[in-house]
Amino acid sequence: MVDMMREIERKYEATDDGAPSGGLPELAGVAGIAQVRDEGVVTLDATYHDTPGQRLAADGITLRRRTGGGDAGWHLKLPVGPDVRDEIRAPLADALPAHLAGLVRSRVRGHGLVPLVHLLSERTVRHLLDGDGTLLAELSADRVTARRLAPAPGDPVTWTEVEVELAEGGDPAFLDTLEPHLMDAGLRRADLPSKLARALAETGPHGEGRKPGKRDKKSGRKKSGKKAGKKAAATAGDAILDYVRRQITAIVTLDPAVRLDTPDSVHRMRVATRRLRSAFRSYRKVLDRTVTDPIGAELKWLAAELGIDRDREVLTARIAERLAEVPVELRLGPIAARLEIWSHARRTGSRDRLIGVLDGTRYLALLDTLDALLADPPLRPAAARPAAEVIRKAVLRDYERLADRLGPALDAPSGPDRDVVLHTARKDAKRARYAAEAARPVLGPPAKAFARLMTEVQELLGDHQDSVVAREALRELAIQAHAAGESTFTIGLLYGREEARAAARERELPGLWAEVSRPEHRAALET
Repeated sequence: MVDMMREIERKYEATDDGAPSGGLPELAGVAGIAQVRDEGVVTLDATYHDTPGQRLAADGITLRRRTGGGDAGWHLKLPVGPDVRDEIRAPLADALPAHLAGLVRSRVRGHGLVPLVHLLSERTVRHLLDGDGTLLAELSADRVTARRLAPAPGDPVTWTEVEVELAEGGDPAFLDTLEPHLMDAGLRRADLPSKLARALAETGPHGEGRKPGKRDKKSGRKKSGKKAGKKAAATAGDAILDYVRRQITAIVTLDPAVRLDTPDSVHRMRVATRRLRSAFRSYRKVLDRTVTDPIGAELKWLAAELGIDRDREVLTARIAERLAEVPVELRLGPIAARLEIWSHARRTGSRDRLIGVLDGTRYLALLDTLDALLADPPLRPAAARPAAEVIRKAVLRDYERLADRLGPALDAPSGPDRDVVLHTARKDAKRARYAAEAARPVLGPPAKAFARLMTEVQELLGDHQDSVVAREALRELAIQAHAAGESTFTIGLLYGREEARAAARERELPGLWAEVSRPEHRAALET
């Protein structure tokens, strides 16, 4: 059994001026706290696991086996945002449960896990309650003793930290309200996001520990010494590799979400594979296609595996939505049941199949190949040229490709041949959109506006293609219903409505394309 919860917490440590040693500040009567209830002291004994190269820690992930307290077991924490992590728990066992092993496989791959750090914490716990006795947050002080286990045992280090963990379903604004009172009590926000991060920093092989740095007087946070903000890439290679890196990170990061069946995770992972593959094609002047084409083929395979059931689900939802629009008196025959039978028959058991793909050697080899691409990028001479110059040409080249495709399609008569051309044009519009999205950090607002225009074209053509596919499915449904002696009247009605919808999209296309292809849109990119 695996349990998951969202953890929202903040960690604090003593300021240089000192704070109550191992104690907790008095908070009754502040920030809406009516009562502070003492929950006693508990001993927590945790061993953190990672690869020898700390691949999990590099991504802010912690994996531990812990005894003591009310949640003994294996805990995997995946970062979501500042102060927010998803914690997946599994029952206590000697070996790492297979489900948790799967959730870290995209990071670990073939490197193996070893016990990395041992932490022993003496935790003093208090519950912060409102006037109704409802738990607002848990406040705790941990006296931590940490010892490095790998690559070799080291000397222990100790420290005290304070945690405030929001109650399940609580308002994160409560932590903001509480924070000034904690700082007034001599605490500051911790430099590092987790006990493991601090243990690794203070038990490093060279004994370097943490560098103190300067702190902001109001927040107590360490200053970096550099102004925040993203500097535009100087070369085309810098810009495109940054975009490529973001898509690769998305694929790896979304892997656990896909395994956990998190809503929309499959779609987002699939989009990342498409964006990456599109970048390889659009920016072929920057990245050598003799290297990227084979990778693109593997990304296409992965996208297809991710889409097996999603395409069926989207199609079924579209037909069901159209059916709901039909007046009850026109719904003849068991059409809803027929749709469910048809959809179920098209299921491939793809949930298990997809997990098998993510656990398979082909997928893991693809991730290794993507890492190698970033480590030694196959840059072409254009990669050294100014980013704006190269990227602008690539976006315009994709736009011209789309224009060449749409010109003949607009003049062609309606029918299957035109449907095929419009479907291909949809892919070209998506490619131009992705190229413009990659260009945004370099070209700025004009690239953003151009991507929006390409999205409008893509969505119109996408709805047209969805209608084509829906009509094929409705024809198949009609054949099955007829064979079963059922009425096909409603299916025919739905078919006609889809046909009318596609025709409407075809009528809208010339006007939209006239707007998209206005000279000023291209001129904005060229300036």
